[in-house]
Amino acid sequence: MAEAPLVAVGEVLRPYGLHGEVKVRPLTDRPWERFEGLKRCVLWEPDRDLREDCRIASSRFDGTTAFVRMQGVDSPEAARRFQGRLLAVRRDEALPLDEGQFYPWQLEGAAVETRDGRPVGRFVRVESGAQDLWVVEDGERQWLIPAVPSIVVEVSVADRHIVIDPPEGLLDL
Repeated sequence: MAEAPLVAVGEVLRPYGLHGEVKVRPLTDRPWERFEGLKRCVLWEPDRDLREDCRIASSRFDGTTAFVRMQGVDSPEAARRFQGRLLAVRRDEALPLDEGQFYPWQLEGAAVETRDGRPVGRFVRVESGAQDLWVVEDGERQWLIPAVPSIVVEVSVADRHIVIDPPEGLLDL
C-alpha cells in the first residue's frame, strides 16, 4: 500500500545553537500559522521517498526564519542529521485555503485546453522561479505555461480542468 502523499512545509537548513534546534526555511505562504500548532511532522527526503515521523518539541520565529526542535534532540550533533531534509505533513493536513485558491497538487492530471477548446495536455507540476511556470504535457511534448491571469484564464479544481489563452507561438515552442 502506498504511503500518503506529503506536502513540504519547510526545509531544514542546518543546526542552530547548542540545544538541538534546526534553522528552517518555511515553504508555505502562511509560515507562522503553519508552524504555530505543528506538533508532529515527517522528515522527508523526496528523491528517495525516505520518511521519518517526528514530534516537534518547540518552534519559534526570528523574522521569516523558523527554528524547530524535535523531541529527543538536544545537541547540534544530533540535529545535524536532519540537515537538507524537508519537514512535511500529509496532504489532508494542509492548511485550508480561501475560496478560489488551490494547491498545485490538487491540479495534477487536470485537462488543459485553449480558450477555443483545443486540447493541450495535462497539468503535471509547477516550476517555481522568478515567475511560476505550469508544466503541461501531452505524452509527446511538454510546455511551460506562465501562471499569470492573462494566460491562465480559468481553473476548476472540482472539474480538474484548466483553460489557457496562450500568446501566439507559445504552444509552437
